[in-house]
Amino acid sequence: MKATVLIPAAGTGRRMGGSVSKQYLELAGKPILAHTLTLFENHPLIENIYPIVPPGDIPYCQKQIIDHYGFSKVRRIVAGGTERQDSVRNGLNALDEDGLNQSQRPVLIHDGARPLFDCQCLSTLIEIVAETGACTIGVPVKDTIKNVENNHITNSPNRNRLWQAQTPQGFQYRLIREAFDRADEDGFIATDDASLLERLGYPVQMLEGDYRNIKVTTPEDILIAVALLGGAT
Repeated sequence: MKATVLIPAAGTGRRMGGSVSKQYLELAGKPILAHTLTLFENHPLIENIYPIVPPGDIPYCQKQIIDHYGFSKVRRIVAGGTERQDSVRNGLNALDEDGLNQSQRPVLIHDGARPLFDCQCLSTLIEIVAETGACTIGVPVKDTIKNVENNHITNSPNRNRLWQAQTPQGFQYRLIREAFDRADEDGFIATDDASLLERLGYPVQMLEGDYRNIKVTTPEDILIAVALLGGAT
């Protein structure tokens, strides 16, 4: 079974400091979101793509991104929510509505502002999801990490056991749906989707990705992304 991708891109990008949402900022001649969609549009194991954007952005995204660049795998654009978790939940609801809620269907969730993901990992990620139920991309941390309270270091975790979580994160539909439903019942908010399964005791495998897979969040990230793409703004 081919995978379906949810791409939450409903943030306002306040840390960018501009009036344009970060997903529409131009990167090497093309909006960031268009770069991200291209990653999955061109992969043979991806069947459907669901961008998730602010409700008021849907007409703009349809015309300036989906239609303009001819993304044929985009099933439809989903209205995002207040928080990222709300947006992903809306995406899962869209899968229900469109009949893409088969128990073992691989569902990938990828940040709209990560346009540099190496798609050579996708086949392996989807295979692991099919076999084990859940897998996320990540990289070992390079720096020493400190736990800090009230501006004082409390301890230094063993760096050899620390990884930086990235996206895409992949799950069988039944698992991610249960994890979101349970989080709703408990009022639990997580910073990534894998955390919702971890709290229920489901094992999530880590697949080593690439340090180039940055999330474009600040103006400095734009400069880094341009350099990694080898282009100009």
